[in-house]
Amino acid sequence: MGARPGGSTRGAGVPWLWALVLIIVGAVLLLDNFLLLGDFNAIALLPLVLVIIGAQILLRGDFITSTEARRFGITRGSVESGTLEISSGEIDVELRALPRDLRLREDQNALIAGQYAANTRPQLQINNNHAILNMLRSKTPLLSMADWKVGVASDLPWQIFISTYLGQVNVDLSEIIMDSGVISTGFGDIQIIAPPEVFETLFIRSTLGTIHFITPIGYNCQVKITGSRFLGVHIDEMRFEHVDPDIYLSKEAEPDAPLVEVQISGTFGDVYLT
Repeated sequence: MGARPGGSTRGAGVPWLWALVLIIVGAVLLLDNFLLLGDFNAIALLPLVLVIIGAQILLRGDFITSTEARRFGITRGSVESGTLEISSGEIDVELRALPRDLRLREDQNALIAGQYAANTRPQLQINNNHAILNMLRSKTPLLSMADWKVGVASDLPWQIFISTYLGQVNVDLSEIIMDSGVISTGFGDIQIIAPPEVFETLFIRSTLGTIHFITPIGYNCQVKITGSRFLGVHIDEMRFEHVDPDIYLSKEAEPDAPLVEVQISGTFGDVYLT
């Protein structure tokens, strides 16, 4: 089992809008201190800052656009199965399968590789031939807001648990063998491409957000959707049929395709099956 540290990469810095707002607010407060604004109350501008912060969170899913990130890679060694737990808070998460021919040092297959926010390199434990990896927001500095982009080996079964409270989740499981999984958000959208096989039920949950579940042609998916009356359900009738209350079955499945059982639940938002 080896690792590749990789270098750091930086995205765009703080956008010009933030700099402009800070200059304007600072100038107004300075003028107010010298009593040059008459009866104008400079403190009245503070709600404007809150509005801009709220808009930033809605549009980007984070508070500040610090995108410092580091790359990582961990070799597979003798690992035959894995558990990946991601608790990202307000950071966006992307997950997909690694290319099958990806190689790291010593010509060994990669177990996991990708990009993470500063100081959030996956914590690795090995139990017999089972790898347990954790990526926790609590280990990340407050202003390290780079998206987490992760790729995992596609030739071994995974338990995958992803949670955010204010972030987007984009997961492509179309080439990943799943043992089990739970993917949930508090306030955030989820987009998932179905796995070809899952040994247990795959759970997808969102309190407030859109859930988009995509089933590749040939995959055999049975989806149960539950939620409040504020949860809208939209079905592509070319891809799914309604077989029982709250249960939908994918069409055009391969005869020998294993059944993938999925449970989707939500409170506010919409669910799309395509």
